[in-house]
This record gives sequence, structure tokens and C-alpha cells, in this order.
Amino acid sequence: MKNSRTFYKTIFLIITILMVSCEEKEYEFGDIVAPTNLQVTVDIQGLDTDNPYGDGTGKVSLTASASNAITYKFIYNGKEEMAPTGELTDSFSNEGINSYDVTVLAYGKAGASSSKTIQIEVFSEYVAPEDLLEMLYGDGEKTWRIKAESVGHFGVGPADGISADWWSAGAYDKAGLGAYDDRITFKSDGTVTYVTNETIYGQSGPLLADFGTSWDENSNGEYENYPVSDFTDTWSLTAPNDQETLTFDGNGFHGFYVGGDHSYQIISRTDTEMFIKTIGNDGLGWFGILTSEDEPTNEETTVDVTYSNLIWSDEFDTDGAPDSAKWTYDIGKGSDGWGNNESQYYTNRTDNVTISEGTLKITAKKESYEGSEYTSARMKTQDLFEFTHGRVDVRAKLPSGGGTWPALWMLGANFDTTGWPACGEIDIMEHVGNEEGTVHGSIHNTSSSGATVNTGEVTVSDATSEFHVYSVNWSEDEISFLVDDEIFYTYSPDTKDGDTWPFDADQFIIMNVAMGGNFGGAIDASFTEATMEVDYIRVYQ
Repeated sequence: MKNSRTFYKTIFLIITILMVSCEEKEYEFGDIVAPTNLQVTVDIQGLDTDNPYGDGTGKVSLTASASNAITYKFIYNGKEEMAPTGELTDSFSNEGINSYDVTVLAYGKAGASSSKTIQIEVFSEYVAPEDLLEMLYGDGEKTWRIKAESVGHFGVGPADGISADWWSAGAYDKAGLGAYDDRITFKSDGTVTYVTNETIYGQSGPLLADFGTSWDENSNGEYENYPVSDFTDTWSLTAPNDQETLTFDGNGFHGFYVGGDHSYQIISRTDTEMFIKTIGNDGLGWFGILTSEDEPTNEETTVDVTYSNLIWSDEFDTDGAPDSAKWTYDIGKGSDGWGNNESQYYTNRTDNVTISEGTLKITAKKESYEGSEYTSARMKTQDLFEFTHGRVDVRAKLPSGGGTWPALWMLGANFDTTGWPACGEIDIMEHVGNEEGTVHGSIHNTSSSGATVNTGEVTVSDATSEFHVYSVNWSEDEISFLVDDEIFYTYSPDTKDGDTWPFDADQFIIMNVAMGGNFGGAIDASFTEATMEVDYIRVYQ
């Protein structure tokens, strides 16, 4: 019993210590009193009897003081600025004489505050910096164009954004619509000449309202090659809220006509390039890239041989199953998951492959089927269409989701007799959902296969949300891989022999969406299905 009493005493002591240690601490703030006697003084730079609103710089210094204040906040012109010392200097840059409400909050202990609102009148006369003028018109005039070769030369996003978050045009995405041959020449006298080559491109509503000619509207509510002659306008530069802004006084625009007030924020600029934004009649932010650099020469943008004679195509315009005169299928799981440890079972069911609304749709699904957990489709032109040398263009939108592995590729027609990789493989496009935004183009042959060294990649940030044209240009001397007509990789071995160049013989075309495997990687546990859409495939010689 003695030991028991000692045990209970020990437990009581521990509990007491724990209770004491867990007691909440009480913090003393003392008397919580909001700051009083808040005063705000204003010093407008250059203010005197001759310049009652300042010297035109728009620069204003504000000083706040209050009894019992710890810090201050200034709220003005859409901004909120903390100022522990109560001092703030900023530019109020809206051009002309403008009135601004400035609210000052003084904070004391425990966040107690008091506030005061004053009104100031400031004159701002914008003087464009010399480097901006040099960029715009140089020694007297400079000609600009839409940078069609650049991804994002047109785009749309939120009106208050600084990037085209919702859509960006691929390189030369709008070729032939009346935009890319426009030239805009800015002159030092404040005029601008717009050379349209008699046609422009833009939204139908603003074009009809501003130019008055009715035209055939495309499915996107746009007028293509809309008839507008060359015109002259005037331009001006301002910097509201310190944002450099280029304004056309008439109907000047950035290559895609959206109406609005024809004012373009210069989001960023270099000596030869402007990334700009305007608010269209639709209230959206429309972005563009203008450049003063010369258009790239054919040598810089074209391949070694140009193939222009269309010899075979599928436009996928007829709903239902793909044309059996053009396409056949691989069915099943293949050997070792088609040699790549892939997880899908290929079928030719309409659940996995069909044409609707003008596009071919190859859909990978998570479902239990013939002993596999996933199904998909792999279609090919083997024994139906095979060719040697030429160009293949495939306009496609890729599936998303971890583990997806879509591919547009070609295989040597002698595959059944020669085997792989001796037959040669040309991967026009491969993409993996675990590395979304990166597109690969590769060559497989006896000299390098599997994890081949003959490969290139390019960033296509919206590959799963927008259509792009994936191409290969295959000549007797080299094989070039392109996205939206821009080369990102060329295979041209110094020595061409059976190991490095089995590419002077027929190949056939394959399109598929694999799941997992050596390249596709881990499949997202939440994956249910994903679709690759193909608008067309065209072969030229």
C-alpha cells in the first residue's frame, strides 16, 4: 500500500505539472486606442503660381502622421501601398489634369485604425522615353509586321491579364486569311501608314461596323480576306498608370481586327519587338506580337526539298468508321505490350475509333477488356498506302492525362521480312501526358533504336487544348520534323548506309494512343479516358 500511495502522489504531481504547462498565456496589449490627429501633407512636384497642378511629371510626395500610429497605408488610383514611415512618393500619370482620391489609414495597437481621405489635382504630361521612340520609328520611320513565325503572335485572354491565357495562335496558324502581309509604318511626325495589300482579317462585327462592307463570315464569326485598301492614320503614346500605351486615332490595329478604342498596352518590348494587348468590342484582351525584323528567308524556314503535289489524304469528313480502303488496324495486346510494355488492348470498336463532327477521334479508355485494363486504337495504312520520300502533314489535338502516349509515325513497309529496327521508323510526333507540353520527333534504325539518340523535342504548351500541324519532310538526304511549319529537328547522318539510312524504301503511316509503357510512364490513377483528334492527314510528293 505504501508503494501505491507513492505511485498516486507521483501521478498527481505529473498531472499538476501538465496542467500548469498547458495553461494559455494571456497577452497584454494595454489600452487599444486608434490613432488620432491624422494629418496628411501633399507635395506636388513643380507646383507654384504658374503651375498650380505641378510641372507635368505627375510626381507627388505624401506624408502622413498621427498620434499612436505604428504604420500607414495609402489607397489611391487602384493601388494600395504600406508605408511604415508615413512617407510615399509616386507618379500620378493619367495624362492631363486629373483629380485623385487618396485614402490614408493609420494603424495602431492590435490593428486599431483611423482614416482620412483627401483629394488632389495633378497635371501629367507624358514624355515618351527616347528608347521607346527609337524602337518605334528609329531615324524617322520604321515598318512593322505581325510576327507570324512565332507561337502566340495572336492570342486572347482576360481583359485585365498580361498574357494570352485562353488561346494562342501557332506559327503561321492564320496563313492566307489576309493578316500576314500587312505592314505598319510608324513615322516620327505622328502618322502611320497601314499597307493591307487590299485585304485584312478580323472579327465580323467590328469590321462591319467600322468599314461597312458585308462579307462571308466563317464559323468563328470572322471575316477572312476582308476588302480594305491601304490607309493612313495617326498615333500617340501615353502611359496611364505607368503602362506604356500606343493608340491609333482611327482604325489602326495589330493584324487581327477586334474594334475597341484602338489603344494597345505595350506589355513588353525589345529593340525590334512589341508584345501588345488591346480590349476588343467583346470585352476580351486580344494580344499580338509585332516585329520590325525582316521576314525570315526561305533558307531559314524551309526544308531542303519542297513537296507540293498532294498524292494521298484523309479529311475525316464522313461520320462513322474510318475509310476501310485507307485504314486497317492492329488488334490486341501485341508481344510484350507491343514491345514497349504498354498497357492497352487495341480494338477497332467505335468506342475507341470513330469519325464525328469533322475529326477522327482515337480514344483511350480505362475499362476491363480481354484481360487488359485499358483499350485504345492503332490504325495504319499498311498494304493500302505506302510511299517513299515526301511530306506528311497531320493536324491534330493531343490527349491529356498521365500515362497517355499518342503517336503519329511511320514504319518501313518491309517490316514483316526485315524486322525492326532495320526497316526504319520515323516518329512524326510523340507526346506523353506525364510531360505535357513537350512534343518529340525521332528516328529509329539499326544504328540507334529504343532510347534513340536521333531525336529532337519542342515545346507546344497548348498541344492538348489546340490543334497544331505536325509534319515530317523526308527527302533523299535528310528528314526534318516540324510543328506548325517550324523545323525543330533534322536527321541527316554524315554516312548513309544500311544502319543509318534505311529510308530509301516505302513506309506506311500509323496513328495510335498507347497507355503507359517504357515511354508513356506511370498511368494516373484517376484516368478514365482521353482522345486524340485528327482534323486531316495529307501526303505530298
